[in-house]
Amino acid sequence: MTEPRIGLIGLGTMGRALTLNIAENAEPLAVYNRTTERTHEFMAQTRASEPALAERILPAETLLEFVDSLSSPRAIIIMVDAGPAVDKVIADLRPLLNDEDLIIDAGNANFHDTNRRAAEAEQQGVPFIGMGVSGGEEGARHGPSIMGGGPKDHWDRVAGVLQAISAKYQGTPCATWMGTGGAGHFVKAVHNGIEYADMQMIAETYGIFRDGKRRDAAAIGAVFAKWNEGPLQSYLVEISGKVATATDPETGKPMLDIILDRAGQKGTGRWTVIEAQHLGAAIPVIEAAVLARNTSAQLDRRQRGEHVFGPAPAPLPHDTLADATLEGAMIAGKIMCYAQGFDLLAAASGHFGWRLPMPDVARVWREGCIIRSTMLNDMATALADSPDENLIFAPFFRALIEKHIPDLRETVAMAQMHGLAVPALSAALSWFDMMRTGRSTANMIQGQRDFFGAHGFERTDKDGKGFHGPWAMNG
Repeated sequence: MTEPRIGLIGLGTMGRALTLNIAENAEPLAVYNRTTERTHEFMAQTRASEPALAERILPAETLLEFVDSLSSPRAIIIMVDAGPAVDKVIADLRPLLNDEDLIIDAGNANFHDTNRRAAEAEQQGVPFIGMGVSGGEEGARHGPSIMGGGPKDHWDRVAGVLQAISAKYQGTPCATWMGTGGAGHFVKAVHNGIEYADMQMIAETYGIFRDGKRRDAAAIGAVFAKWNEGPLQSYLVEISGKVATATDPETGKPMLDIILDRAGQKGTGRWTVIEAQHLGAAIPVIEAAVLARNTSAQLDRRQRGEHVFGPAPAPLPHDTLADATLEGAMIAGKIMCYAQGFDLLAAASGHFGWRLPMPDVARVWREGCIIRSTMLNDMATALADSPDENLIFAPFFRALIEKHIPDLRETVAMAQMHGLAVPALSAALSWFDMMRTGRSTANMIQGQRDFFGAHGFERTDKDGKGFHGPWAMNG
């Protein structure tokens, strides 16, 4: 093998999959893992299962050996746990590299950390970019969605390799430069926030079927499979159908009936919510999804609540909430969720000076990533036609909302009347109702603020700010 120019550090699940992808679809590469045994294990497995690819992978036992095995200019991809581990790897690498080399953080980094590392790279001379990668193990192995951030010229150096290993939508690579600094990792975080919300709405709909309509898991899975042939066609709906129809090999029971109802999270959804608060962007569906995961973790308290207050008064009355109604509710909720996510991206783009390519964000998510969906192609078109407009006002999505908002309203109303928790679907409906209300109730809030704090308000009949109510004149 000639000296490779690409190296990868970190042979966990994602690192292994990405290594095989690069070896198969781009060029030979070198690999290194802090624990040498993991490197040996990976190479032994690869030689046994994919010997031709093993010939294109050069393992190293020390970091110095790894760096020396690469031809200059080097490009080194880091695939280790986000946080201090990344800083440690960068600190160890920096003395071994020069200003022609490039460090690429491809983990789930907080974009603030990526901004800091980018600033440090400018001062210390070794170029750096942050890169969001979505698609899980399957995507990393066969084609992920890739969201790059950093100096454009650094991205251009490796764009050919990254586009070669990315997912393709009708031949177009799902790998794009998003902007400077932490732009790529921010886009990935918002992707994950939308992912949380999409998963939660599917889970809520599953709950209506299970607890409200008393359907068994296999029957619910069949509905999801059917929905995946229509407007809801997406990776998450597809796998939800497969999860619902799966059987536990140990007990023979439906797999869903065995899985404990306590959902985990790695923090990216929470980061999305925190940044939305800083930016003043409204993303209530994503916020509700994070709340639901946090509440799911309180298993003992939820079980005590059922013991104290009794279970919800399900099931639903016969012949209520037809499958088509629930499908329509999901369509409307999905549009609201994505519209809020793109609004957050727009707010961050302006605040941080990124000028995020919004249509390209939608295009990158069309294949390879967890939230890939048939709707994203229409979203890319809508964002290209009216880049500053919220998606709910685009003609295509406006028509869908007008058609399906009654379904969402009926679903939320019936669920709440019968004690079925639907926080994300409820948040979608409430946000829509706020967005269609020309005169809200915030005038009462402004009156209250002026009464107790003399904060002032604007008037409907005069220009200017700082007006006060009569309570101010009365002391």
